[in-house]
Amino acid sequence: MTEKNAILKVEGHDDISLPIYTPTMGQDVIDVASLTGKGLFTFDPGFTSTASCESKITYIDGEKGQLLHRGYSIEELANKSDYLEVCYLLLFGELPTAEQKESFVSTVKNHTMVHEQLQFFYRGFRRDAHPMAVMCGVVGALSAFYHDSTDIKNPMHREVTAYRLIAKMPTIAAMCYKYSAGQPFMYPRNDLSYSENFLHMMFGTPCEESKISPVLAKAMDRIFILHADHEQNASTSTVRLAGSSGANPFACIAAGISALWGPAHGGANEAVLNMLDQIGDVSNIDAYIAKAKDKNDPFKLMGFGHRVYKNYDPRASVMRESCHEVLNELGIHDPQLELAMKLEEIALSDPYFKEKKLFPNVDFYSGIILKAMGIPTSMFTVIFALSRTVGWIAHWNEMISNPYKIGRPRQLYTGYDERKFTPVNERK
Repeated sequence: MTEKNAILKVEGHDDISLPIYTPTMGQDVIDVASLTGKGLFTFDPGFTSTASCESKITYIDGEKGQLLHRGYSIEELANKSDYLEVCYLLLFGELPTAEQKESFVSTVKNHTMVHEQLQFFYRGFRRDAHPMAVMCGVVGALSAFYHDSTDIKNPMHREVTAYRLIAKMPTIAAMCYKYSAGQPFMYPRNDLSYSENFLHMMFGTPCEESKISPVLAKAMDRIFILHADHEQNASTSTVRLAGSSGANPFACIAAGISALWGPAHGGANEAVLNMLDQIGDVSNIDAYIAKAKDKNDPFKLMGFGHRVYKNYDPRASVMRESCHEVLNELGIHDPQLELAMKLEEIALSDPYFKEKKLFPNVDFYSGIILKAMGIPTSMFTVIFALSRTVGWIAHWNEMISNPYKIGRPRQLYTGYDERKFTPVNERK
């Protein structure tokens, strides 16, 4: 990280020299930290022009459609790796050797069970409670069960917590589903892979042995990989902000889950299916395409284009392949899925969509895959949270392992100036 300088000229102030840092990849960054001492600070709603931290984990170039984890492209990782290997990469900075991977996978499998007492937390919720509400509450409660690893200054505690969260999130997520469905909880099976085990706990019953399709397990693993981390998004920033106060990691992850729950963040794939419901039938596509092109019409095609990626979502091409594999494997003739495939065909060939770069994104395909697997839409964001946990933990650990400050954003105050208090009987 090299350093240059920018000169800021502000009326009534001497010239201010601000360091400019050049990162490994991406735009130069102006360090404005010294402005506070000069009675100034910047205004940046949404922090879209502010680097809130220094990080070595994930890099995104929205113009190129590029997503790198520790320097490796998401396409390569999704096609050549598996989720737990990506977890190791995000946590420790390098891909594991064969021995390291075997040890890592073994350790994760040894932490998949949750405390038996935890099941009573589920019973405290209504059966029709949203699974994200249940997950948020249960994860926040983990610190009451695993307080032996909440010393954030202890590197071993942080590592044990990482293992516990990565291992237990599929169990917790599946329990959220089973509780809402009124079915018995399924214990994890350590003879299965990470994605196989999740599908077993989701759809298995005590009546018979689970039969897991390799095609579905592969698609599930890819969904986990493609959602593992996405740089300084709203939920990751929330985890970092909560962590900057010294909060325990379970509380920080619960905060991330809460942020992810927002429809503008984690609910995009659910919004895709709601849109398909609105369109209703293949015969209505042309009319809705016309509505999407009409600037005066509020209708939007969900799952097309991306706020960050201005070219194409690099995760989408991998997810598209899995989407078609799953649909072929299951042989499902679902009108909604057929509608989605027709919509995809039009979007990839229509000049309007090509010109606007409104290509199907990862949410479009992941929503279709999850529906085809029989996973209810209310569980979509829960699965997103399960996947993203490793990214949250990696960023939290990166922050805690280095010097950091408690987060304290400023504001542009536009309320009243100081006023005198008037007793209630004198107010008009």
